[in-house]
Amino acid sequence: MASAFEKPTALIVDDETLLRLHAADLLEDEGFSVLEAATAEEALELLAASPDVKLLFTDIEMPGQLNGLDLARRVHERWPHILLIVTSGRLRPDRGEIPEPGRFVAKPYRDEELLGQVNDLLHVENASI
Repeated sequence: MASAFEKPTALIVDDETLLRLHAADLLEDEGFSVLEAATAEEALELLAASPDVKLLFTDIEMPGQLNGLDLARRVHERWPHILLIVTSGRLRPDRGEIPEPGRFVAKPYRDEELLGQVNDLLHVENASI
């Protein structure tokens, strides 16, 4: 059985390659295994093949039929154990648009802000086990 504070796999979804790579590096430096996708559709395919994903970090605005909020809702319905963090540089979703206990981080975000939200979600989840 995994320890309570073991860093699991994160899926980062952003069509902006440099931002996705930066977030991946940041989470890898924190001990996460990281998967990357450029669209919501690609993310859903990765999730179906990767049962160990624990965290989804997604941009809202992306090409394709689904945006990041659509992705977050679908992930929450199908994989309710996956923690959600949504980001955008232009949009500010209402609290009810992100499934609980999901979080929103505005772009441009500071590294410490993103990591703080990730760690806060992991601690909230561990406290409820």
